[in-house]
Amino acid sequence: MLQVTRRLSLVISLVSLCACFGPRSSPPAATKFPLLNPMLAADPDIDFKELRPFNHKIRALVEERKRAGLATHVSVYFRDLENGPMFGVNVDEKFSPASLLKVPLMMAVLKEAEKDPGLLSRRLRNDRPELARSDYNGRALERGKEYAVDELLRAMIVASDNNAVILLRTVVGDEALNAVFRDFGMIIPEVRPLDDSMTVREYASFFRILYNASYLDRALSQKALAYLADSDFKAGLVAGVPPGTVVAHKFGERSFYDSRTKQLHDCGIVYHPSRPYVLCVMSRGDDFVRLSGVIKDVSSLISKEVDSQYKP
Repeated sequence: MLQVTRRLSLVISLVSLCACFGPRSSPPAATKFPLLNPMLAADPDIDFKELRPFNHKIRALVEERKRAGLATHVSVYFRDLENGPMFGVNVDEKFSPASLLKVPLMMAVLKEAEKDPGLLSRRLRNDRPELARSDYNGRALERGKEYAVDELLRAMIVASDNNAVILLRTVVGDEALNAVFRDFGMIIPEVRPLDDSMTVREYASFFRILYNASYLDRALSQKALAYLADSDFKAGLVAGVPPGTVVAHKFGERSFYDSRTKQLHDCGIVYHPSRPYVLCVMSRGDDFVRLSGVIKDVSSLISKEVDSQYKP
């Protein structure tokens, strides 16, 4: 009770400082920054009831899917974004981040845009032939066409376009990108092992920081999350939640040509109408369709568990 009283006192104090932000409804709300931490909007009606941990249910599901041969390794990280529990399964298992690394690149570009407001409107010409795309990649950049940096960010995140990555790397050098990893207390990718080098717990921190707007300013954090919420990839986390639920997420996939091993990951923020949370699932197996099904099942279990514990 004392803990709840202290939290409510904090909210009341924030209201006096941030009265310009109205009360929050379920995302996407009609506020200026609907995808950010509701504490930033200083809603005095937030209910701080904490979720009870249910990691034993996640672990049981993961083990069952592994016994069925749908995956060889699955790691899951869950974090309630309103000061609730965090837990997971096999959180120290390392995977190849692959396209997940597009999120820190986006953050590096946006960090530079804080210092140079004209950066996002700068135009770059795509003269490269289209790079290889997977079944999950969406729309590709057109060869010979100019794009604003902001358009390239959207293509890189929404459609996971690899040509956009190459063009954006001309906007921010290695030092700016490496600074993101250092600021997050992570090993810089160039000095990591080439393959399996990142855990679910490490990667989930990118989304938590965007949600709290504690690395980028609010407007740019909102922009980043809006692009992530518009991702073309619908086979993992999104498939496991009710239609219409906002999910700001990024997927990554990796095939190893010297073996049948494949990796598929999906990580992001699920804007559950009662309780937003971070969910990151990284998986390893021999079939992308089966792996996406495992991610969907984990997402579905967690969504239903949050429903059962925390009704609107």
